[in-house]
Order: sequence, then structure tokens, then C-alpha cells
Amino acid sequence: MITWTDTHAHLYAEEFDADRDAAVAAAREAFVGRVILPNVDHRTIDRMMELELRHPDWCAAAIGLHPCSVKKDFERELYQVESWLSKRKFAAIGEMGTDLYWDKTFWPQQQEAFRIQARWAIQHQLPMIIHCRESMDETLALLKEVYQPGLTGVFHCFTGSVEQAQTITSLGFYLGIGGVSTFKNGGLEAVIPELDLNSIVLETDSPYLAPVPHRGKRNQPSYLTLIAARVAQLRKITLEELSEATEVNARSLFKNQPVKNVALGHSN
Repeated sequence: MITWTDTHAHLYAEEFDADRDAAVAAAREAFVGRVILPNVDHRTIDRMMELELRHPDWCAAAIGLHPCSVKKDFERELYQVESWLSKRKFAAIGEMGTDLYWDKTFWPQQQEAFRIQARWAIQHQLPMIIHCRESMDETLALLKEVYQPGLTGVFHCFTGSVEQAQTITSLGFYLGIGGVSTFKNGGLEAVIPELDLNSIVLETDSPYLAPVPHRGKRNQPSYLTLIAARVAQLRKITLEELSEATEVNARSLFKNQPVKNVALGHSN
């Protein structure tokens, strides 16, 4: 039976406030059997927890600090992440990582936030959900600096080269493939056929980066089937084969199952 895991979706975002239940129903109908919810910063924690509480058999929350939210007060943000890690289990540390696309002002702070969250991943034996935009070489250098055997995670929204993919997978990390795979000039057409199938997981990054034919519109987890169809086409395998492989990978990466009966906390 075909089933999918959306390994990266911000389904708690305001973009879904008007029809979140419908988006969940559409995803279930599309055989999306599990969704990983990466956090952004303190402002998204309660919304994320509430969604997980409403769908405990389907959603699994991660906790971390997005690099675009790393500012002068990043240590205060990280304190809240650390506090939550002491209270309950999470699927992963993330969304964390680096971003040199918008602003390089807080690059030193981004590096320190990466190191701190990597230490937590090691301490709690959790995978890392790594955001990496216009900073692949820098991120790989950071990862090699903090790496210890057993550390794992996923390079979310991977758009790198075959060589970069090989470096990532040689460290035991996975490659998150999303809507960019369907873009005409996305750069992945020649890369995806060369990737190790045992290192691929699928994602939407909802509400961002909607796949063709919805490019430019709001993304949602049910569109994972469009991404899967494109990846299967590029690799010349069946959807059944892709589902089997990526589900094994997702279960191996995200070992912590959704947590039931978790009381909502307050992050402020």
C-alpha cells in the first residue's frame, strides 16, 4: 500500500487558519500518513503544539530555532527551546541551520546557534532538521566541526549538487526533496537520478514552495503526491517503490512517534 510522510510542513502557519481541517483531510485522502512539524521560533511553539494535540496520531512536532529568527537575542530564543526539550519528547531538533540569502548581519550568531542545537541533538539523540540557503559549504563545514558518530538529520529542501549530496549522505544525513524538484529550472533534474534512494525523504515545506502546477500558490501536504510523482519519474521507478523506500527512510530518521495527551504549554 502506498503511504507518504511529509517530513517538513508548517501546517500550523497562519496561511492555514481559514481551512486547516480541510488541508488535513486532503492530506489524509492523498495517503499522507504522517507529518513532521518543524518549529520556527517562540512565536510558533503554541500553534504547533496545538495542532499536534488535535492530531496526535498524525503530527509530530520538532523544536528548534530557524536561522532567519536568529538575531541579537538568539540566546533568549534558545533558552525556550532548551526548556521545552526538558519537558517532553520531540521528533527532531529544528528547524535550525544557516541562511545567507536575506541577511549576513547575524552570521556569527547563526553559527553559534547551529553549534548549540547540534549539541542538543547529540545529547537527546534526536535528528536535526537543517535549513541551508545560499550557505551549503558553510553549513557542511559547521556540521563536520560538531559531528559525532550517531548524529543524523536531514538537509531540508535540498537543492545542491551530486557531490554535495554525497558528502551529506556519507555523514549519515538524509536529503529532503520537495517542490523544487518539479520546477523547470530547479536544478534537480540531473541530480535526483544520481542520489542514493536510501537517503531520500520527501517534504512539502508547506505553505511554501508549492510544486507545479501550483507553483506560486500556497503549498499543502496533499501536494506531496505531485513531488513523489516527479521523483519517481526522474528515477524511473514506480510510486510503490518510491513509497516503500522513503517510508523506511522517514521511519529510520524520525524514530520518535507523535506524542499523545500532551498538555499545551505557554512559550511566552
